[in-house]
Amino acid sequence: MFKSLIDRFTSLYPNNLKKRFLSASKPRGSIDRTPGLLRSSKTAFSSCLGIKERTTPIEVFIRHCNYSAVSAHKERFADFSKERCFDNFLATLEGEKNINVTFFLDTFHPMQTEHFLIKQQRYPIIEFKGGSEAASFLFMLENVYHRKLSSDAIIYFLEDDYLHLPFWPQILREALSLPSVDYATLYDHKDKYFLPQYADLKSKIFHTASCHWRTIPSTTNTYAMLFKTLKKHIDLHRCYSLGRTITADHDKFCKLAEEGAVLISSIPGFSTHAEPAFASPCRDWNSILKGSNLYSDRSIGSSV
Repeated sequence: MFKSLIDRFTSLYPNNLKKRFLSASKPRGSIDRTPGLLRSSKTAFSSCLGIKERTTPIEVFIRHCNYSAVSAHKERFADFSKERCFDNFLATLEGEKNINVTFFLDTFHPMQTEHFLIKQQRYPIIEFKGGSEAASFLFMLENVYHRKLSSDAIIYFLEDDYLHLPFWPQILREALSLPSVDYATLYDHKDKYFLPQYADLKSKIFHTASCHWRTIPSTTNTYAMLFKTLKKHIDLHRCYSLGRTITADHDKFCKLAEEGAVLISSIPGFSTHAEPAFASPCRDWNSILKGSNLYSDRSIGSSV
């Protein structure tokens, strides 16, 4: 998609501008499975349009484990693996600014081989023994809560089986710049469109510079908020994981809504849970999962 957008953009301008733009768009580095245009095309395109990139800090905290009883039974995309989700995420970070990532690796269940997280050395890995989804979430939650971060830093809690589109950091920054919003997810839950319990669901629609957003009653344990919001609601975040094997995420967000908190999701999604039946619609996530079509029109515009 991005390359075709470049082509359409440069066709409107003189050759000297086109030459300067395309020269600036040449790749200057990559990591595994990173498309060549990922880093500098974004900067060149934004510069030509006079767009000032927002650099609100994003602190990403990603939970991984050797084995999860919660997700082991789930239907997945044909090319799914958690390592591919990991590779996809790292690829989308290339060229992005002011993003810190911390990996949490639950080693309660032993592995015979080294975990794939170890292959990257750019970001820290915190190993611990949790043994359940709720225990691992609480471990991460307390670690983050006691950090000295800017009150306006964006905190992004992420599970290990999600896929992302390029430029998701800008989209997330836009969401949490809306004055009435407390929580945001980049996952456009497909179940909100077909489950009977949501037949009468009403949403308030917002828009930012890049996409539309809708209010939703709940999301998974992958979501974002400002650090000050996390601290304000810390007791609720603890409550729905304490004494449980699996966090009651739906109940947690319903309770947050009762307290006046607003949760929104992007439409369409800029991430998805890697579960085909509930994947964000209007995206070809399996192509994205393969890592070769991050920017193709087909990946951006097709339903799964």
